[in-house]
Amino acid sequence: MTTAETDRAAGRLLAVASGKGGVGKTVLAIGLAQALAQAGQRVLLVDADLGLANVDVQLGLDPRHDVADVLAGRLSAAAAATTHDAGFAVLPGRSGSGALAGLEPVAVARLEAALRAATAEFDTVLLDLGAGLDAAVRRLAACADLLLVVATEEPTSLTDAYAVLKLHRRDRPGAAARLVVNQVSDRAAGERTWRTLDQACSRFLGAGVPLAGIVPRDARVADSIRHQTPLLTRHPTCSAARQIAFLAKFLST
Repeated sequence: MTTAETDRAAGRLLAVASGKGGVGKTVLAIGLAQALAQAGQRVLLVDADLGLANVDVQLGLDPRHDVADVLAGRLSAAAAATTHDAGFAVLPGRSGSGALAGLEPVAVARLEAALRAATAEFDTVLLDLGAGLDAAVRRLAACADLLLVVATEEPTSLTDAYAVLKLHRRDRPGAAARLVVNQVSDRAAGERTWRTLDQACSRFLGAGVPLAGIVPRDARVADSIRHQTPLLTRHPTCSAARQIAFLAKFLST
């Protein structure tokens, strides 16, 4: 490692969460990883859904190592990662592993330490957290420098996003969190969704939630998943890809 590498500032941990599944969280995380990499950052995308991991499936990867190797102490997060052609590294999860889904607190702490150590080698370590509010998800969300909470226009998604924010503020008071409204019918609908949640947070939690971005519903997202290709590679000019790239630029400033 060169002197420049050892002297540079550590990167950041950025987590993407949702209380509800099916809101497009993984597509968003992959898109952000690629957009940040295209902007010149060294990015590690971590599939931190410890029971239902699918980042490797969406990217068409056949990884040799995964997060289980990191938890066992066999490899660092960087060494266990696979480099994707889109320019970012991927640390896959292990789909369907009950052992990973039910990690003891000490194991979650070990994973947290490994992810924090990875910030010495990457500008952004991006965590794609599992849906829900279990202890492991909350612990990993609390370790992030910034939590992005993903919600859609659906009332149940908003309710679950509110629960994520409420517990995150309890777990780590004063921590930075922002909302991404995904799969919206139009910009106005996205802004209404954000205002609804922002007002609820202001009233019941003492502070609103800033808006990070609004991503439209786009049929090309499903096409990219079917072809196991990142959206910004397969459809770089589609409306969803453009807004994800804009969000990445916003997060870089």
